[in-house]
Amino acid sequence: MHKINSMHKHEVIANEPPLAEQAFARLRQDVLAGTFEAGAKLKLDELQAAYGYSSSPLREALSRLAQEGLVRADERRGFRVAPISEEDLADITRMRVMLDVPALREAIAHGDDAWEADILAAFHRLEKVESRLSDGPVILDNDWSQLHRAFHLSLLAACPSLRQRVWGASLFDQAERYRRFSARHRKTARRKSNEHRKIMDAALRRDADTACALLEEHILSTQRNVVAALKAAQAARS
Repeated sequence: MHKINSMHKHEVIANEPPLAEQAFARLRQDVLAGTFEAGAKLKLDELQAAYGYSSSPLREALSRLAQEGLVRADERRGFRVAPISEEDLADITRMRVMLDVPALREAIAHGDDAWEADILAAFHRLEKVESRLSDGPVILDNDWSQLHRAFHLSLLAACPSLRQRVWGASLFDQAERYRRFSARHRKTARRKSNEHRKIMDAALRRDADTACALLEEHILSTQRNVVAALKAAQAARS
């Protein structure tokens, strides 16, 4: 029995992601969620105490986050959470429009029945979560954010360019910090399910022009909402 339990324990350990991957996933989630404020210094000793990892996997995780643009690296000063600014958001938004809108057009041209089914399933899961949210201003949680990401990526999944999909996903994640920031400072409710449904419906009926126009407006509306939240936060501080 001891031998069986020991074998099971080794199997569980073998199936766990490497420590660097675990550290990356946890740090990334907390950066996106705004657990660390924009511009905050990420000190290794404090991260070790908070997450329980040694310096090696944490350094690797921070380096990967820097490659994604979520963290800034300075050899003399260590690592900091990337700052939040209108200029940075404008750059992210511009690149998303440049990559995601043509990717959606390509996906509509190449998508098959399985692509359509995946979009419908992703939308259904997202809509179910949104239906359980309160009517007031919503603080976005990890469940919603993961389903929101899955829906957007499902729309572009049939785009034949792997680089376009990967870069688009990275930009989507960089915009996530701004979406979370906007939600934390929002004074009124905003439901996105209707916007998502319109994009989905246009894509599934293979109306590329309408779908692409709706996606572009969806991306730009996020930028406008975040800018309004940034200005409101600045006014509150002054």
